[in-house]
Amino acid sequence: MILITHDKLAVEDIVSETRGNDKGGVVTFLGTIRDTTDTNRVLYLEYEAYGPMAEKLLKKLVAEVERKWPGIRASVAHRLGRLEIGEISMVAVVASPHRAEAFKACNFIVDQVKSDVPIWKKEVFETGEVWVGLQSSSD
Repeated sequence: MILITHDKLAVEDIVSETRGNDKGGVVTFLGTIRDTTDTNRVLYLEYEAYGPMAEKLLKKLVAEVERKWPGIRASVAHRLGRLEIGEISMVAVVASPHRAEAFKACNFIVDQVKSDVPIWKKEVFETGEVWVGLQSSSD
């Protein structure tokens, strides 16, 4: 399952869509909007994407993960638009026969989304704003 939307992300629906009776380990990552970056107080974030390319790359990423870790099923959802503190911006779910592979695959997905997928965020602070995007996973 791949989803890029302006709507709130329904985590339980994404988990249900991904898991199965043959999967003993289900790992879910939620990216949430925090209230500070470094020493700056965050007021809200705005996400934008190059939609067609982002969707294409997310599909490619899920296919790569499912090839790299046989037996895994993966889903990724990302929200666009204005998000308030505490809201969920990203959901990555990996279901696997065993937990170790699920954790590895989920971590891989999150790193790849941050480094390769054309989704950008504008952090709005009390003192200004800054666009952030396409960082390397080591940032």
